Amino acid sequence: MATRVKTDQPTLGTLLKALRSRNGWTLKEMSDRSGIPVSTLSKVEHDRLTLTYDKLLQLSQRLNIRMSELFAENDASPEVAVTARRSIGDLDRAVRVNTPNYDYYYLCTELRRKRMIPIITRIRAKSVAEFGELVHHPGEEFIYVVAGQIVVHTEFYDPVTLDEGQSIYIDSNMGHAYLTAEGCDEAVVLGVCSSAEDGLMDSLMNLHG
Repeated sequence: MATRVKTDQPTLGTLLKALRSRNGWTLKEMSDRSGIPVSTLSKVEHDRLTLTYDKLLQLSQRLNIRMSELFAENDASPEVAVTARRSIGDLDRAVRVNTPNYDYYYLCTELRRKRMIPIITRIRAKSVAEFGELVHHPGEEFIYVVAGQIVVHTEFYDPVTLDEGQSIYIDSNMGHAYLTAEGCDEAVVLGVCSSAEDGLMDSLMNLHG
């Protein structure tokens, strides 16, 4: 005989019942507001039926509640917003920042509050002495060599040489610098910086002074 494992996670039925109770609605009133039949709501509340994503979306929109409320009232994890943003990046519309070591082209800058910052970078610095102090900033980053050859210097590892088509992923709070390899005057890389914290773009801009 199978044993049902108990869980502290509330079911959709108990969440709907609690929502209805908080608002003082009858099943009929909730049905009128949500557009979902009384019989369906009753079965959901008694855990004999669940709702499809489309119905959950309909419920949240018509009752003006967050989708997260339909999954777990006591869920301490942050809400993940469902968005449909899109941005086409090209160098002509990029925000260009010139420094002695690099030319940065920040892509898709019209999107605000991004968790990822895509950057095309032209690297000219040829030595750590020329580059200066290793840089640190919050988050993580991925670098892919589009053209040329680079040497990656990091705070805790020996330098590593990357050829065209190779890539590296590092924690950005570790000191790091990207230099051109011997015999290479300029290299081009695609970088993607990411951070769970807000203000990543400000942190990157501060690196440029």
